[in-house]
Amino acid sequence: MRSRIFVFMLVAIMALLAACGTPSKENVMKKLSGKWNEAEGYELQATMEIKTGSEPRMYDVTVWHTKPDFYKVNVTQGGTEESQMIVRNEEGVFVITPSLGKTYKFQSDWPTQNSMPYLIGTLSDDIKADKNSTMVEKDKTYVFETASRNNHKKVLPTQQIHVDKKTLLPKHVSVMDENNEEKIRVTFKKITLGVEHKASDYDVKMEDIQKEKKPQSTEEGDETGLKKYYPNLSWEGTVLEESTVDVENGTRSFMTFGGGSKEFVVVQEPAETPEMQMEVSVEGDPVDLGFAVAALTDNSIRWEQDGIAFFVASSTLTPEELIEVASSMVAEDSK
Repeated sequence: MRSRIFVFMLVAIMALLAACGTPSKENVMKKLSGKWNEAEGYELQATMEIKTGSEPRMYDVTVWHTKPDFYKVNVTQGGTEESQMIVRNEEGVFVITPSLGKTYKFQSDWPTQNSMPYLIGTLSDDIKADKNSTMVEKDKTYVFETASRNNHKKVLPTQQIHVDKKTLLPKHVSVMDENNEEKIRVTFKKITLGVEHKASDYDVKMEDIQKEKKPQSTEEGDETGLKKYYPNLSWEGTVLEESTVDVENGTRSFMTFGGGSKEFVVVQEPAETPEMQMEVSVEGDPVDLGFAVAALTDNSIRWEQDGIAFFVASSTLTPEELIEVASSMVAEDSK
């Protein structure tokens, strides 16, 4: 009888110890998903480092989100006043570029299909969407490794989401290339859950657009005073044909790449800087390139950067490859 009691107690103790051991990925995922998604709203502050170019670039990011579909994201390049804002409200999705005095309006379901490492709700969706995601414990952190669902997933296929064990809030996110090298890091400085903003707080206000516009670049380049950019790609079989035409505000350049299965055209011209603020309706979905927000369709991508309007079009490239071209553009003296 005593031996049976002893065995029973031993089994109970072992079960208790097992219950107190390492929590499963599913249990942690359920807890953090509930915490991140059940809040009626949140505010956060973060920094984003992008290492895809010749020099790392740092950005300050602030986010407001109020359920179900209101977002306001402001991204400012470190050490400058150059910024862009993405706003989603009842009227649509807007990308505001104060330096150009423009706002671009999209009819898009962003960010439903565009996972962003600085939007904690989409991070939760990334973990749930990847049935092969993994979780390990490191000191005071849970580290989830998942497939990325962002628009750069072809060249940045995986991400690591570091979650604080105590608060169950993300600490930082590393987005990695196919060689498992970190190319984007978002570090969360402050996350406040339960913050709700009125619908009017997500209005696109005139003062958001009519800030002092910066002059276009006057660095040495072609006769317009603007540098010329080229795609920095390792694709085989591409050849370049280049031509220019005069336009009202300078010169428009055309670069044609082909000679293989990947054929595309890159168009560059000085970006318009209107005297008064203007709203431009654009086709496609907003895509965060890091240095700019682009408009992506099935066969084209357009954006503005450093005083230049870029347009890439192709009948053979996939949307992911169009993003790859846009993300690779570097100034002529940086190639």
